[in-house]
Amino acid sequence: MKYLPAAMRRAIKVGRLTLNGPNGFSESLGGDAQGPDVAVRLHDPALDWKLVLNPEINVPEAYMDGTLTIEQGSIYDLIALAMQNYDGLQSASGLKISRGLTRVAKKALTFNPVGRASRNARHHYDTGNAFYKLWLDEDMQYSCGYFPTGGETLEEAQTGKKRHIAAKLGLEPGQRVLDIGCGWGGLSLYLAKLEGVEVTGITLSPEQQTVAQARADALGLSNRVRFELVDYRHVTERFDRIVSVGMLEHVGEAALGTYFRRVRDCLEDEGVALIHSISNRAHVTTPSPFILKHIFPGGHIPTLSEAVGHVEKAGLWVHDAEIWRLHYARTLAHWRQRFGAVRDQVVEMYDETFARMWEYYLAASECSFRYGSNMVMQLQIGLMQDAVPLGREYIAEREADYRHRETRFLKDVHRSADQALKHAA
Repeated sequence: MKYLPAAMRRAIKVGRLTLNGPNGFSESLGGDAQGPDVAVRLHDPALDWKLVLNPEINVPEAYMDGTLTIEQGSIYDLIALAMQNYDGLQSASGLKISRGLTRVAKKALTFNPVGRASRNARHHYDTGNAFYKLWLDEDMQYSCGYFPTGGETLEEAQTGKKRHIAAKLGLEPGQRVLDIGCGWGGLSLYLAKLEGVEVTGITLSPEQQTVAQARADALGLSNRVRFELVDYRHVTERFDRIVSVGMLEHVGEAALGTYFRRVRDCLEDEGVALIHSISNRAHVTTPSPFILKHIFPGGHIPTLSEAVGHVEKAGLWVHDAEIWRLHYARTLAHWRQRFGAVRDQVVEMYDETFARMWEYYLAASECSFRYGSNMVMQLQIGLMQDAVPLGREYIAEREADYRHRETRFLKDVHRSADQALKHAA
């Protein structure tokens, strides 16, 4: 081995990386006790140059196919080591060039017309309801939980997120709510039970829509809650409230303006919308080639300035902007631990390559929030300047009220996910 050791000697300043390669090659690099101590074995001689040329795609794919294995530490430790030495890696490898090329091609890679958006959603979300049920919380919330103290369980954090969003929406009984990207229906059902609102949830995943509607039926809410298989661009009704959690990341760079104009056109004059999305403090984001190819085709993480710029162009007010920094890192740590506990079942359901792909994805995502520049933003927006109270005290007041009220129905809502999955099976 020649190229990879030379590059890593220059790059690794924090932690230690031991490279074990073909023909008895072994070298330890770095040595800072403050960082991860990781040993990897490379089974393919070609990785000597592939991992230097384009580590963002070749490292995960080598881990997936087993030509890179971890002998000390974990795949999380390897990614954490890389991110803590990111500046050195950029200068010692082809990372800067490959990211530059990806950035140039970003608009094409994240272009999501209606047909492609539907295929992209099915690629990820129709992996199988039973798969996600293995490691998500009881309500199957597949987005960032809310950890205001840091000590919450995953279930508490996901309930806290729904409660926080409901408080910001300022719901009143009888209002009509649109849930864009409704997932398996948990948030829609929570809102309907909490405040007696009517909810329309939309998704592009047939498997999600089937489970969500079955949950509404099991809870006796089918007269007030419906779930439809429809693209947000095809919604023509108007609503008092619009909520969208974890959907903006799938819109694509070119369609951000279309998305916020559609929110505007579907919102009643005195309405309020709450948009919850992954974001990034960078001025311009570069999509991960691994995630685009294997996990979320067409995905684009909008920056705060990018999103707000389109909100302004759509003629909407930003009533409130809230940034969650390490909340998603905590959420992903829970998911990664839960996934590890059921890994054997995942291999049995799919195969070893699939399990390794998801191990890498969950670990890389957690590290992107813990060591990188990813974050979560919540934008509360509307057409009218005074659509929400002028202060923020009402949010905490409503949350306190909702915390008391939700105890009457929370178990039933969670139980409906199990019932719907059993029915679908």
